[in-house]
Amino acid sequence: MAVSDGGAGGGGCTPEESEEQQKRSEIYTYEAPWHIYAMNWSVRRDKKYRLAIASLLEQYTNRVEIVQLDDSTGEIRSDPNLCFDHPYPPTKTMFVPDRDCLRPDLLATSADFLRIWRIADDSSRVELKLLLNGNKNSEFCGPLTSFDWNDTEPRRIGTSSIDTTCTIWDIEREVVDTQLIAHDKEVYDIAWGGLGVFASVSADGSVRVFDLRDKEHSTIIYESSEPPDTPLVRLGWNKQDPRYMATIIMDSSKVVVLDIRFPTLPVVELQRHQSSVNAIAWAPHSSCHICTAGDDSQALIWDLSSMGSSTASSGGKSQQPAAEGGLDPILAYTAGAEIEQLQWSSSQPDWVAIAFSSKLQILRV
Repeated sequence: MAVSDGGAGGGGCTPEESEEQQKRSEIYTYEAPWHIYAMNWSVRRDKKYRLAIASLLEQYTNRVEIVQLDDSTGEIRSDPNLCFDHPYPPTKTMFVPDRDCLRPDLLATSADFLRIWRIADDSSRVELKLLLNGNKNSEFCGPLTSFDWNDTEPRRIGTSSIDTTCTIWDIEREVVDTQLIAHDKEVYDIAWGGLGVFASVSADGSVRVFDLRDKEHSTIIYESSEPPDTPLVRLGWNKQDPRYMATIIMDSSKVVVLDIRFPTLPVVELQRHQSSVNAIAWAPHSSCHICTAGDDSQALIWDLSSMGSSTASSGGKSQQPAAEGGLDPILAYTAGAEIEQLQWSSSQPDWVAIAFSSKLQILRV
């Protein structure tokens, strides 16, 4: 990653020079009018360099903006037609996983409820398509901490809530497919690992895996131990190699990487952040790379290719990584403030987006 800030195209450049300058540019920055929390890349191949960002304001009315890099000017621009008010700060936002543009252009957000928004085909407006409330007994519901959209079956979205449940929605039929009491305490994150398999992490300190074919049971893959029951706040499932997942321990500077075939023992612990880690993202195009970001203002990319071999050679027992004192990252980028959000683009895997304070940056990796 280069560290020079990149706006491309200057006064008096010929198109060829401008293009050349553009290729060299590694970083683009957008400043929002508010603190950014939720953020996500668009997946559609016809909407390159498009992201959604959402505000973190201590008031009822928050904002969502859809922004896009204009690669002819090197500017990330917000489209006023695609900015809208949102009740409460979204805890997560996500575009429909539809690379081939076979479905309507949808954006989901989680806060008090799960909301599905539709972006008009001509990008003239955003409309609320669905408001989904998983609590049948009351108009109130436990706030949603996160959700994940199933890549393989995009009619399914799983949500996690502080009321200890995970809810699987069928958004085409607009009904709850399954609702499970997933943990003993608040559920902080959820991730799909395949068609009918998902995992969640919780304030009870456990990572649990659920199979929708057997809803009565779950498998505990990991429990935090230092101290016991320390909450786990984020979960990333490796889409390229679903044997592996990673989790973040609350207020901890380490990331725990797990192999679901060998529960309880981490395969590796990534320990090069200087303060709390806030976000993790597996590479969408490589089974052995992961990016992590945190309060030390650092985004780090790690190569875990030695991970599988050390696990195999030790019969499944966790070994210290080859490097003395643990693994080192292969790339490091320092932002201007604590990084709260990190997303790796699945349709353009050379690009990672980070959010810190009121800035969104996209970085070529």
